[in-house]
Amino acid sequence: MNYVLGLGEVGREQGAPAGGKGANLGELTRVAGTRVPDGFCVTADAFTRAMDAVPSFGDLLDRLSLLDPDDRDGIRVASGTLRDSIEDHGVPDDVAGAVLAALGGFGGDAAFAVRSSATAEDLPTASFAGQQDSYLNVSGRDQILRCVTRCWASLFTERAVAYRMRNGFDHRQVRMAVVVQKMVFPDAAGVMFTADPVTSDRTVVSVEAVFGLGEALVSGSVNPDVYSVRAGDVVTRAVARKRHALWAAPTGGTRVREVEPERRNIPVLSDAQILRLARLGRDIEAHFGCPQDIEWCLVGDDFRVVQSRPVTTLFPLPAVRDGEKHVYVSVGHQQMMTDAMKPLGISVWQLTSPAPMRDAGGRLFVDVTAALSAPATRAALVEGLGRSDPLIGDALHTVLARADLVGSGTDEQPGGPVPDAPDLLDADPEVVTELIAHAEASLDALQREIRGRSGTALLDFIESDIQELRRLLFDPRSLRVITSAMESARWLGAHLHEWLGERNAADTLAQSVPRNVTSEMGLALLDVADAIRPYPEVVEFLRHVARSGGDDERFRRELGEIPGGRQAEAAIDEYLAEYGMRCAGEVDITRPRWSERPTALVPVIVGNVENFAPGAARRRFEHGRREAEEKTRELLGRLRTLPDGNRKADETERMIDRLRAFSGYREYPKYAMVSRYFVYKRALSAEAERLVHAGVLRHRDDIFYLRFEELRDIVRTHRECDALVRERKDLFRTYTSLTPPRVFTSDGEVIVGEYRREDVPDGALTGMPVSAGVVEGRARVVDDMAKADLEPGDILVTAYTDPSWTPLFVSIGGLVTEVGGLMTHGAVVAREYGVPAVVGVQHATGTIRDGSLIRVNGTDGYVEIMPEAGTGRDAPPGP
Repeated sequence: MNYVLGLGEVGREQGAPAGGKGANLGELTRVAGTRVPDGFCVTADAFTRAMDAVPSFGDLLDRLSLLDPDDRDGIRVASGTLRDSIEDHGVPDDVAGAVLAALGGFGGDAAFAVRSSATAEDLPTASFAGQQDSYLNVSGRDQILRCVTRCWASLFTERAVAYRMRNGFDHRQVRMAVVVQKMVFPDAAGVMFTADPVTSDRTVVSVEAVFGLGEALVSGSVNPDVYSVRAGDVVTRAVARKRHALWAAPTGGTRVREVEPERRNIPVLSDAQILRLARLGRDIEAHFGCPQDIEWCLVGDDFRVVQSRPVTTLFPLPAVRDGEKHVYVSVGHQQMMTDAMKPLGISVWQLTSPAPMRDAGGRLFVDVTAALSAPATRAALVEGLGRSDPLIGDALHTVLARADLVGSGTDEQPGGPVPDAPDLLDADPEVVTELIAHAEASLDALQREIRGRSGTALLDFIESDIQELRRLLFDPRSLRVITSAMESARWLGAHLHEWLGERNAADTLAQSVPRNVTSEMGLALLDVADAIRPYPEVVEFLRHVARSGGDDERFRRELGEIPGGRQAEAAIDEYLAEYGMRCAGEVDITRPRWSERPTALVPVIVGNVENFAPGAARRRFEHGRREAEEKTRELLGRLRTLPDGNRKADETERMIDRLRAFSGYREYPKYAMVSRYFVYKRALSAEAERLVHAGVLRHRDDIFYLRFEELRDIVRTHRECDALVRERKDLFRTYTSLTPPRVFTSDGEVIVGEYRREDVPDGALTGMPVSAGVVEGRARVVDDMAKADLEPGDILVTAYTDPSWTPLFVSIGGLVTEVGGLMTHGAVVAREYGVPAVVGVQHATGTIRDGSLIRVNGTDGYVEIMPEAGTGRDAPPGP
């Protein structure tokens, strides 16, 4: 067994024995023109040998693995015990012999850097940067062995343990190698990113430099010079004032020393050195095939590289290799679904949408380059997207202001001129009735015709039926209904403000409109609570499930054994028959539906039982309808007193009729789409079971990690795909930790939009007003609807809401989201329920503390964090 390997013996494929840092350093020795300090790796096998000798190591690791990631005290105690045990036991004799033999080749007086190199470190998907320990300027055999032991123990620092837990790494699957390199005593050192770490622009190399050792920069104890390079030119220089630097101490270790006064304000590197370093960075990036985070040292006029790892925080780019500039806009920010999607979900959505979509980082983006380049489409695109999401609109204005991003195309380019907006429909509810009836008949036909289909015939049938789904979704009459509702709301907002000084009047007028399938879904869950409330044993059982969670099959089995359980189950099943195809992130066909995971609804049902009286659904709907009627009478009466008032009142009444006849339908097309998706999913899951029985797949849900066309091929050939599925699972886990940009370019540059408003109080968080009213209340920051613990009047703060969150809206006093627009689902339902709402509040979930008192101004579009807790909460309309 090899306990020591020279750096020249390892490369990027040797991460298992040498760890991420060791493997990358070995690979760097193969990059022409790159100088790497000589050294060796104490391998992961040496670590395993040492851990096998530590008493009770396995038991201590078991104890650590059982802890919750949020149990900071438990992690601190368990990890500390592990580290002490490892350090106390030291290096086994056979491992020590191998290390000392390797040291013998460097001479007795050499000093070394001893660095941790975990086998899950510096990966393309997770850097683990700063999670383990390093020691500099170490001399003497005993001291080097002692540092090796400390590096092993640093695998179990609190920060390293917590990082692995958050990123899904098994403690038992991670081992620790140690890199021992001859110490470099640099004049200057620093880090270099081959993509801009702030904007993610891949065309920029960013260099940070300090005098002395680079560890001072990494630790944050000194300010570096910062230079950026683009296309062979130094484009920015920020020279820091340097009072101190870290240097190697003559007796070993390091020490901080003052920088001479005459050197404090001079650049660390000359332009020639910066450009030479940037070229070296590009060579290293080309060798590894992805942007790199590189640590370097300058000795005399020679650069040495002491580390290179992938930059894992960059959002991936769409796979377009045409050499042209492209601008991409997030689809998820329009659809209120910014979570990562699995490959099957992405490909089915791509088949559904007529827009050409590119996928990257588990999300979908539309390439808007051609539309931005063509004068006839440019203004309409920016206005339309900006109306939906002002931050996207502002980012696109920034794009247009920069000549380097889009050209000045002609109207003949792809995209062509924008067609004229359709005429508004007269307020005829029968149009909506006919559209819904047609969609329901088509869904019934799908359910009949898909039965019994399997194999490639099933995949072909689904692909063909998606064309029927597209025809329904983009039926011109359906689009005219939605457009009529949107234009009516816009007309009412503009004209009532002009004529009467009324702001956001349409928000009240849109309360309790008919045929809104999403708001009806939230009220229907109040009826489920009414059916369950008479059975106290059932209510107590549901409380237990809400607190502790539970397996869905066991939930159903145990519910049926409780007095009243059969009645409760019948009420839940009736609800699921109508809405069971819904779930969080429902545009992703792979997400578990409520019918598959009914326990997701239990916390909301319990909240409804505890917080509302019987009959709340009917009373709440009637309350909203009466408010809308009273507002209509008031507005029309005031208008008739104005000059030309009868004409103004008549026009306004027609617009109100359109708004109330058509705005509820806005929610139906998505409901129809996910209803169809659920039929597809059940058929595909049955096909997956057949593939599992045939030995093609390990698990039924493995099909989610295949694109639709890949699944068809595997169904046809039964070829092995386990390696592909494992790779996709690893990528998906990585994608879940990334935040998708609203707008970015093919160079990776994220274009950030701003609100640019001056009418917001100092310190307030700016957003987009989507449902009028002002409310104060307790902020509840929630990332999972199933874990929401809300009381009436609480203000829901979350990244985004889609229709699945609607059942929570019946009790909240206000809504704040990071993503959303005027006509996204959360906004529509908030208006209908009369809940003040502000959306598009950047970083809301990180800035607003759970439990804090906040004020939501849904009329003007901002959120204020109150200085201290208090009373005065405005409750929503009561039952």
